[in-house]
Amino acid sequence: MPDNGTYERLISLLDSTATAYELIDHAPEGTTEAVSALRGHPVSEAAKCLVLMVKIDRRVTRHVLAVVPGDRRVDLDAIRTLFAARYVGFCDAATAERLAHAVPGTVLPFSFDPALELVADPDVVARPCLYFNAARLDRSLAMSGADYARLAEPRVERIARPGAD
Repeated sequence: MPDNGTYERLISLLDSTATAYELIDHAPEGTTEAVSALRGHPVSEAAKCLVLMVKIDRRVTRHVLAVVPGDRRVDLDAIRTLFAARYVGFCDAATAERLAHAVPGTVLPFSFDPALELVADPDVVARPCLYFNAARLDRSLAMSGADYARLAEPRVERIARPGAD
């Protein structure tokens, strides 16, 4: 059940902090490669956002929003090491939607849920211009990686490896 206010919450955050951004309307699309083509930029400039299940032990499970460049894969072993976990895998769609307050393909690189820990690869925050779907399939947002890091306050760790997911 996505939160219909996620888009509005993002725009409110950006406007209230006087953060520079650009909205880009396009045909509905949620895959990184296809939406990057619609927006007219290299896939490497997109923020790919993946919700992960991190099992610390038999009783403790955490959820992580991993943000990597669009042309890279999330390195599950790196996430496992970061959290000293015994298992890391992709969340089921319902859990991802509940925690991210967005449907798959529209997940923001921001966490508006305290149960969803945010980790971004340093190559994401280093981008002069970072693109991502704005909690909608038909609208994207562009902003600087530095502004993204300032507002989202992700844990910045090397979590990407070559290749697309």
